[in-house]
Amino acid sequence: MTLSTLLFYVAIAAVILTLLVYFVFKKKDSWVMSFLQNYCGALFVFSGWVKAVDPLGTAYKMEQYFDQFESVFAATWFGFLAPIFPILSTYAVGFSVFMIIFEIVLGIMLIMGHKPKFTAWAFLLLVLFFTFLTGFTFLTGYVPGEVNFFDIGNWAAYDKNNMKVTDCGCFGDFIKLEPKVSFLKDIVLLVPGFIFLFGWKRMHTLFSRTVRNVLTSLITLGLLYYCASNFMWDIPHKDFRPFKKGRDIAEQKRLEDEAMANIQILAYEVENKSTGEKKTIPYEEYLKTFQQYPSEKWNLEQVYSEPVMTTTKIAEFDVMDNDGYSMNEDILNSEGPLIFIIAHKLYGDGSPSTRIARDTFYTVDTIFQRDGSVKLERSISRIDERTESYIDYQWKDYYTKRYTEVVLPFIQKARAENIPVIAAIGGADYEQILDLKEDLDMDISYGMADDILLKTIVRSNPGVVLMDRGKLVDKWHYKKLPSFEDVKASYLQ
Repeated sequence: MTLSTLLFYVAIAAVILTLLVYFVFKKKDSWVMSFLQNYCGALFVFSGWVKAVDPLGTAYKMEQYFDQFESVFAATWFGFLAPIFPILSTYAVGFSVFMIIFEIVLGIMLIMGHKPKFTAWAFLLLVLFFTFLTGFTFLTGYVPGEVNFFDIGNWAAYDKNNMKVTDCGCFGDFIKLEPKVSFLKDIVLLVPGFIFLFGWKRMHTLFSRTVRNVLTSLITLGLLYYCASNFMWDIPHKDFRPFKKGRDIAEQKRLEDEAMANIQILAYEVENKSTGEKKTIPYEEYLKTFQQYPSEKWNLEQVYSEPVMTTTKIAEFDVMDNDGYSMNEDILNSEGPLIFIIAHKLYGDGSPSTRIARDTFYTVDTIFQRDGSVKLERSISRIDERTESYIDYQWKDYYTKRYTEVVLPFIQKARAENIPVIAAIGGADYEQILDLKEDLDMDISYGMADDILLKTIVRSNPGVVLMDRGKLVDKWHYKKLPSFEDVKASYLQ
């Protein structure tokens, strides 16, 4: 679905609501104001719902913003604000849930006309907040990598590759908007924001004050439970991400890799460093005249053709073993069912420690047998002890219990049925992985992967995914992991 299609459907819903307001509730103060209330309210309810389905997705997006704000402010006179953002990141999930619920409830309050003056101010301030985020996202396209955002004098031509946060997350994973489109959308929403602010007395109101208060309270509580259920004890009930149940990941990755491989260079955009002269040169012509554009005098940028299909996070699927070899073949081209354990982060603290290591040295003696044969006999000559440094990891009890009480019993039964098990760990080095493996006595294959990729696959840490010949059959939150017997009866017969 495109943004224009979505806005059209929202407009239809707003027209229907406005007719109900006019003919059923007999509120005839202002058609225009009623329509704007219903339109903005319905838009906020929908955009909030697609985020309420997956609160962790919004939290991850906020973490990206906080990380960028920290680096941006650290290099300015406002550097004293930089330490605030890592603290905010630790509360990103709570902030996400609050913002989602506030957006939906505000939309419903607009439709009901509840507390019109407060609602008008809240709507305008929330839109201003969204405009700040989407504006920052879009404008970073003008900021080269070595330039600070506030160093406006050194901004350059727009380049989407400069953006560190490439999507504002306005509609979660339901629709991915270009940053410029998101920014312009919020600019437009400022218009009804100011109309509400100065014309709140003309807003329609539905139901009595008591009914509105009760509905607002019940909806808030219901949304709090709904948001929590989509990450605290289960995965999102509606999956808008590319790693959906039933998706053939192996085939989709093949198609996306093929699409990227077929991208061609169409032209070169060149800019004279001295004069600022710019021009676009077709690729074939550039090959004949490239000597005229040395990199010392010209900035060069390739212009590519568009891929034949939109690529997703599936194209970035890559799990590596400790030696740097890809484990994709084992995961995506398994000959049968495969249990795929996902952990985007390990929770524990490491502290430097030392231990005694023993190096054993052997001598080999040649012994001649009576029958003329020769026998080599090895014996210990000495054992040297040395002290070596290492990092001793103490894993959080609440985290290890997720494995020992839930995941490990499931894995053991799968292994007993000769079903291979592979784990992908994010944000950790191999020493940490080995330490966890030894502490939990998990005799399975491990690989390392990008933590954002793993978060995209399943919203649980750890999460359990059932694959079969490259197809994602099903996935579970560790708190909702069924017994292996149930999984076997449903999928492995």
